[in-house]
Amino acid sequence: MPRGFLSKAACLALAASVGACASNRFEGPRERPRPQAALEPATPALPSGRVTSEPLAPPPVVATGRSSVVGSWNATDAAGSCKVSLSSTPSLDLYKASAAGCGNKDLAKVSAWDFRDGEVYLYQPGGTVAARLRQAGGSLDGALSKSGAPLSLAR
Repeated sequence: MPRGFLSKAACLALAASVGACASNRFEGPRERPRPQAALEPATPALPSGRVTSEPLAPPPVVATGRSSVVGSWNATDAAGSCKVSLSSTPSLDLYKASAAGCGNKDLAKVSAWDFRDGEVYLYQPGGTVAARLRQAGGSLDGALSKSGAPLSLAR
């Protein structure tokens, strides 16, 4: 057999097989019947109501806040009295504070404070909570964290 005849026959056979495959390939995907559950919505439709818009009410007035506790305080605890100053100067995510003349070592180390959830938190360096206080009239009353001893701050 001549060499040209074999290569032509091979080309024709290859073309025929590719053509047969191509005809099935380009017909597109076959549709499969879907189960009935897949055609139904997952949740029932809710009736629609009338949409209205109104301005929001003003936020509730808070009896106390951060600005109301800024300033100098006379602190009184079991060890005696001293001065605690709560500044409005930010210090990372807290505010600067200082204590002077405090006999209680934990209170003497106060260096920062914060007001959250209606309470004043006094912090020592490193983030240890020294005391938690709540406003009571014109003063702040609470306790030292370590000992649980009462602490009062008055103007």
